[in-house]
Amino acid sequence: MYSPVIIYFTNFVLFDVMKSITKAILILLGSISLFLGALGIFIPGLPTTPFLLLSAGLYSHSSTKLYNMVITNKLLGPYIINYHRNKCMTLKLKIYSISLMWIMITLSCVLFIKSTLPMFLVLALGIVGTFVMGFVIKTCRHKPKYNGQSRMSASKK
Repeated sequence: MYSPVIIYFTNFVLFDVMKSITKAILILLGSISLFLGALGIFIPGLPTTPFLLLSAGLYSHSSTKLYNMVITNKLLGPYIINYHRNKCMTLKLKIYSISLMWIMITLSCVLFIKSTLPMFLVLALGIVGTFVMGFVIKTCRHKPKYNGQSRMSASKK
């Protein structure tokens, strides 16, 4: 039989290994999500914000360094933090996002998509995206303040 010390040590080592594997998987999934979110800036129909929010969530559970890198990014950080804190988008950001989405959808349909089925699919996704941004996501009544500090770095001070 094994002694209680060996069993405890074995369980501790296994827990530590599982924790490391879980952390690596979360970092990998966060990186894939970040890549897809960045790709969504250029490919209409591929959502950007949900992938960026997913990346921030996965990084917050696996890597403080990567989480802070995404959150303190000058381009993406204010939007992610604003959405996390207030669960809303400013009217200006909604108008900008919907306009940019429809410009990209129009360019894609006119210049790149030749078949009608993919064109209707992209247009349908654009309508869904417009509905979600326009009516499902709340509109902030005030302009949220962003101090350039992430949730994790602020809590560690």
